[in-house]
Amino acid sequence: MTTELKCHVGIGEAVEGVALVAEDNFSARYDLDRIKGVFSRPQHKLAGQSYVDKILVMNTAKGGVATAWMLHEMTSRSMAPKAILFNSANTILAQGAALANLTLCDRFEAGDVTQLIKTGDIVRVDPVAGLVTITNR
Repeated sequence: MTTELKCHVGIGEAVEGVALVAEDNFSARYDLDRIKGVFSRPQHKLAGQSYVDKILVMNTAKGGVATAWMLHEMTSRSMAPKAILFNSANTILAQGAALANLTLCDRFEAGDVTQLIKTGDIVRVDPVAGLVTITNR
């Protein structure tokens, strides 16, 4: 059984991968150990977990302009998520995703994306179509 979730048209290429979900916010600067590829801020709900090659599903972005170049640096070293899905992204993170050629979507019609997708789900993200498909639960 597949579930389709419509969202705002996003950024990047279509990708498929395993979801890593948290009802938390995201900052590439403050939440991550970008060398080890894990969430490093002890208070983050994903502390200690690897984000590399995952489809991150988070509430919203936080932080400033450093996120843009940090996402680019992470993708250049193959230490980035495959995609990031948000309830709402800010312009800085959207700019960073575009610079990094990182897939990003937000604003899901069905509601809170952190409730719609579960950690371990296999999801396909098609940002051009504004569609995220849960292919395997």
